Amino acid sequence: MSSISKYIFRQTAVVMIFVTIIFSFVIWLTQSLRFVDMVVNKGLPVTEFLWLALLILPRWLAVIMPLACVLATVYVYNRLISDRELVVLRAAGFSNLRLARPAATLALFTALFVYLLNIYLLPVSYRQFTDLRLAIRSDYSSILLQEGSFHTLPGPLTIFVRERGGAGLLNGILVHDGRDPDQPVTLMAESGRLVETEAGTRVVLINANRQQVDRNSRALSFGTFEKYTIDLDLAAGVAPSGRARTPEEMFLWELFDPALKSNPRGISYLAEGHSRIVSPVLALALVLASLAVLLSGDFSRRGQNDRITMAIMLVIALESTGIAAHNLAGNDIRAIPLLYGNIVLPILVSLLVLGPGAGGRRRWTRRAAAAAR
Repeated sequence: MSSISKYIFRQTAVVMIFVTIIFSFVIWLTQSLRFVDMVVNKGLPVTEFLWLALLILPRWLAVIMPLACVLATVYVYNRLISDRELVVLRAAGFSNLRLARPAATLALFTALFVYLLNIYLLPVSYRQFTDLRLAIRSDYSSILLQEGSFHTLPGPLTIFVRERGGAGLLNGILVHDGRDPDQPVTLMAESGRLVETEAGTRVVLINANRQQVDRNSRALSFGTFEKYTIDLDLAAGVAPSGRARTPEEMFLWELFDPALKSNPRGISYLAEGHSRIVSPVLALALVLASLAVLLSGDFSRRGQNDRITMAIMLVIALESTGIAAHNLAGNDIRAIPLLYGNIVLPILVSLLVLGPGAGGRRRWTRRAAAAAR
C-alpha cells in the first residue's frame, strides 16, 4: 500500500473507530436502561447489571461496524474532494479503483472482525446473556419479590408482599395463582418464608387462607391452614442448560446441522446461518456502493451534497432490502439466494462504475483542474 493509500486508510479508520465508539455507547446506554430498574428498585447487583449490559454489545457491534465504516468513508472522501486533494491525485494518474482501495481495504478488515463476531463471540455472548437473564428471573427471592409491590411471575402467578424481613421472612402475603385457568386460587397469609429447595423456590405461608372458584359451577371453596406451601415454578421447569436454544445462541456449524431440518423452526435456523455468512460482506458492499456514487461522474464546484444524499439513500436501500431478505428467508427457503444477491450485485455494479474508460477519467480531471484554478 502506497503512502497516499495509507494516508487515506488512516483517516478513514480513525473516523470509523470514533463513530463506532459513539454509536456503541448510545446503543449500549439505551439497551441497558431496561436493567436499571432491577438495580434501583429490585436489588440486582451492579456487577450483574454491568455484565448483562456488556453481553449485548457483540450483537450490536455486528450491525454498527459496517455502518460506521461507510459513514467514515463518505465523510473522508467528501472532505478529500472538497479540499481538492483528489484533484491532485487524479492529475497524478490515480484511477477510481486505486482511490477506492484504502476504504475497500478497511471494509475488508471490518468484514473479518464481523465474521469473528458472528462465528464465535455473538453466539457465546447471547447464550450467556439469555442464561443469566433466566437465572435472574428464577431467583425472585432476592431480586423481584420486593415489598409493597405486585409482581406477576410466569404462570401467571401474582404475588404481593407488604413487608420483607431478614432470612427470607415475608409479612402480609397475597398470592393469586392462575396457572389453572378453570380453577384460579387466591391465598392470603399473615406471614411466610422463602425456602430454596433442589426443585426450586418455595413460599411457605403461615396462618393462611385459601379461596378457590370453580368457573364451571361458580362454587367458592374456602379453607384455612397453619402452613401452606406454594411452588413458584419460576423457571417454568426448564433449566438454562436444558432449554432449547434460539438461532442467535447457536454456532454457525450448529445452524447447518442436518438434524434441524425436522425442527418446525428449521428454516429460521438455516436463514440465520446464511445471514451470518453474508452480513459481514455488507461492509464492503456499502463502501463500494457509496464510493461509486461519490467518485463517478463529473466534478462539480458546487459541492457533493447531491452525491452524499444519493450515497446515503443507497446505503439505506441496501440495508432495508437485506433486512427484508432475511425476514423472507426465515419463512421461505427459496428466498435465501436474495441474501447473497443483495451483497454480490452491488459489489459487481460498483466495481463496474468505479472502472470507467480513460476518457471519463480525463474529463473528470480536466473539470477538477479547472475548478481548482
